[in-house]
Amino acid sequence: MADTRVDLCGIELDNPVIAASGTFGYGYEFAELYDINCLGTFSFKGTTREPRFGNPTPRIAEAPAGLINAVGLQNPGVEAVIAEELPKLKKCFHKPVMANVSGFSIEDYVHTCTLLDKEPQVGWLELNISCPNVHGGGMSFGTDPKAAAAVVRAVKAATKKPLIVKLTPNVTDIVSVALACEEAGADGLSLINTLLSMRIDLRTRRPVLANVTGGLSGPAVFPVALRMVWQVAGAVKIPVVGLGGVSSAEDVLEMLLAGAAAVEVGAANLQDPWACRDIVRDLPGVMEKYGIEKLTDIIGGAHG
Repeated sequence: MADTRVDLCGIELDNPVIAASGTFGYGYEFAELYDINCLGTFSFKGTTREPRFGNPTPRIAEAPAGLINAVGLQNPGVEAVIAEELPKLKKCFHKPVMANVSGFSIEDYVHTCTLLDKEPQVGWLELNISCPNVHGGGMSFGTDPKAAAAVVRAVKAATKKPLIVKLTPNVTDIVSVALACEEAGADGLSLINTLLSMRIDLRTRRPVLANVTGGLSGPAVFPVALRMVWQVAGAVKIPVVGLGGVSSAEDVLEMLLAGAAAVEVGAANLQDPWACRDIVRDLPGVMEKYGIEKLTDIIGGAHG
């Protein structure tokens, strides 16, 4: 019998499959399609201090083997999430959930994380310092090790739940940012967020996205994500969550071999709403195919 259990910052998951923030809403929409309790957990929609309408449209552009989005963190704000979204979520999901948090200042991050830290159903805080689709926040923290450390240190001082920091790939040295976050007190890291990208409409000769640039996700970014997970997992002592183009049980095994303790599945949910369910279903069979009895036995196995 294949053992798919993994540990993420002291909390056991039935399997390592986590639906990624921004692709799974607050869960209850997907719960109408299948029992989402089959997942290890999921990271709910990126939440900010105040409500955000997001970026102007068009927000989505197609790309070979991927998708470019510039949604811009559209969400109802943390108070509405706590008052309205989490009670609905509790009815259909009975495991600890990951709360994804974005901000435009250290004070924003601390305020939002402090409120979500008090919610019983929140198991982890996922600090998004890597969103490329907003101006003046998100990725501006994640590209500078000192700025990343400062926000991590401030949030860690104000919260008790495990803090997982979501890193941007849009840097020349992701390891230096990862090490700065670890030193500042991060309990885990998740990577990668989307790659900064764009498309141009040949008819109008203008950028397709109203925001001009957006974040590329999907299978196209998987090899880049795998390389960065390999680099970071080899440098830090805290758990790493691998994401970026994961769309099959085989991808999950590659990420774990690269050093990930768990994985997040993002763009695949937008293409196929049953993607996470099917990956969880397929995982034991793929483990058997490659002679794997326990997933924990292969974490970091490709490092030799």
